[in-house]
Amino acid sequence: MDSRLIEILISSFGEILTQGVFVTIPLTIISFIFAMIIALITALVQVANIKVLKQVARFYVWIIRGTPLLVQLFVVFFGLPSLGIIVDAFPSAVFVFSINTGAYASETIRAAIESIPEGQMEAGYCVGMTYMQIMRRIILPQALRTAFPPLSNSLISLVKDTSLAASITITEMFMVAQRVAARTYETFALYCEVALIYLIFCTVLTKLQTICEKKLKLEE
Repeated sequence: MDSRLIEILISSFGEILTQGVFVTIPLTIISFIFAMIIALITALVQVANIKVLKQVARFYVWIIRGTPLLVQLFVVFFGLPSLGIIVDAFPSAVFVFSINTGAYASETIRAAIESIPEGQMEAGYCVGMTYMQIMRRIILPQALRTAFPPLSNSLISLVKDTSLAASITITEMFMVAQRVAARTYETFALYCEVALIYLIFCTVLTKLQTICEKKLKLEE
């Protein structure tokens, strides 16, 4: 490794990390928040067994899980303008990442809810609680505790998936690495460097996940 390459890696590290802090992380957090809202609503609709809404929810999950994330990004950002609908790159990415992660997370939450014994629902009705009160006070707290590990994994996956946002012109970490690589021709080293930064982000989230899981176990 010569001095030129070391200088390139040092100078590019700060540039890539800056975009990670100010673009990749906000994109991940905003998308995940919306994804959890979508997932919770979709899961509750299916568990409530409202026929029409349940079919709509199942159709949504089927479409999203059956098509590639990259294709979904292209349909929204490059495809919708042909229909007269123009959406900026960042909102497009948030929308696509939200509905994509939401579809997968909804199945996690649905399975967690259905794992709760039906007797708890019946017990709630016996003491005069409504369906929503039973869900909010009894079922969901237990289900979300069960769903926490896989949902945390979805968040970690989302961090890595944001690299696809470079394909719709968002200047996040991977695009910065691509630009520096195109300028310096040090592709291998720069792509390894951006991979290392993603690894650091995901490792931090994994540590936080472990801490949270321990706290949840202590509360049981």
